[in-house]
Formats: sequence, C-alpha cells, structure tokens
Amino acid sequence: MLEIKNLSFAVAADTAEKEIIHDISLTIGKGRFVVITGPNGGGKSTLAKLIAGIEKPTGGSILLDGVDMTDKSITERAHMGVSYAFQQPVKFKGIRVIDLLRIASGKKLSVGDACAYLSEVGLCARDYIDREVNGSLSGGELKRIEIATVLARGTALSVFDEPEAGIDLWSFKSLIEVFERMRKVNSDRTILVISHQERILNIADEIIVLGSGHILNHGSREDVLPTLLGTPAAVNACAQLTKGGA
Repeated sequence: MLEIKNLSFAVAADTAEKEIIHDISLTIGKGRFVVITGPNGGGKSTLAKLIAGIEKPTGGSILLDGVDMTDKSITERAHMGVSYAFQQPVKFKGIRVIDLLRIASGKKLSVGDACAYLSEVGLCARDYIDREVNGSLSGGELKRIEIATVLARGTALSVFDEPEAGIDLWSFKSLIEVFERMRKVNSDRTILVISHQERILNIADEIIVLGSGHILNHGSREDVLPTLLGTPAAVNACAQLTKGGA
C-alpha cells in the first residue's frame, strides 16, 4: 500500500518559492491500477518523481507498506520494491537488451526467461534479445523494452510517467494491451500511471485528478471519468491520440 501524507514540493523562483505540490494526502491500495491525470503543469510528473525518489519533498511523507521512504534514495526505494519508467526511456550504448533485463531482475536470467518478458510486451524476442539499447531502436521499441525491465523486476509498485509520450499510434495500442495483461497477471502489484489518454483512463481502477498541485478529484473510474469527458483537456488528449503522439 502506498500512503502519501501532507506531501508538498516547492522550488526557488525569483525572490520567492513556487509550490508545485501542495499538501497532498492519498492512499493507494495493493493491486490497484491507478491513473493520475489533469492539466499540463498541474504537478503530475513531479508527484511521480517524488514517489520514485528523483525529487525530494519539502514537506510531508511517503510510505510503502507502512515503511517511511521519504528520505530514502532512488536505490533504496528500488530495493523496497519501487520501479519507475521515464517519459523518454534512457538509451544505453553498448548494453544489450538481455543485459538490461538481467540487471533489472537482479539475477542471471536465462535467454528463455528474458525472451518471455519481451514476448509479454509484444516484441519478437529473437529480433531484440541481442540488440543494443541505443538510438537504433524506435521510441515505441524502447518504451516496450523499458516495460519489460519493469516486469523483470517484479516490484510491488510500478510508476509510469506518461508512457504514451513519443510513440506512434500502433505502439500506443500495443501499450494498452501490455497494461491490461499486467493488471491480470500481477493482481497483487500496484500500477501508477501518469497520463491524460482516455484509453488508459478507461482501464483504471481509480483516477486521481491533479491540478495546480492539488487533488481535485479521486475515485473509481466509473465516478471520475464521466466528469472529465468533454473537458478541454480530454478533447486535447483525443486530438493528440488521433495524431499518434502525445
């Protein structure tokens, strides 16, 4: 279970501090697929980075399964069971896909096990297992490989920051299928996704609406999604999806 208590985050701006996250409190249970959405600049990605440990809060606390991880490093949180997937996956020149999967899993995966993770994200293993994780791969390929590393880690909490960013429409459709499989296979693991795409919102258990650093709404998909449809943000999201990007 993820617990966020009175969380705040501010940065220096000119002569005063600018608060990006303001006194947020929420609880996310185990095995939930939760999407955080809201207008651009509302603090969504900042909240994801605070949970992962990339940014440090200026107030409040973050607990995972009752353990306070507010002051813990990214590495310590990773050992506690937190995974984080970037908007733009990191490239690793000289590292093969199988090497990356082995690093992520923390053990010497067999080729068969590594191929199974790639298959889960819709990649033909024999075409990718020995490829370098570099600029020769498309954005959609890198995104799916990154998700495969999250699966290989098998963590209690997986955080995805706008996973649809920079991928084409075909890859986006495949991404939805990957998330749906993750929900079914890993019923005890929590998935937290930052997104404004309606198709991702449609498979959520819960939706959190964040704006101006505040929680504007939090509830089941059935309760929250109808309040979002038809808003300027939703219209913009649909337009971006039609163009095949984010």
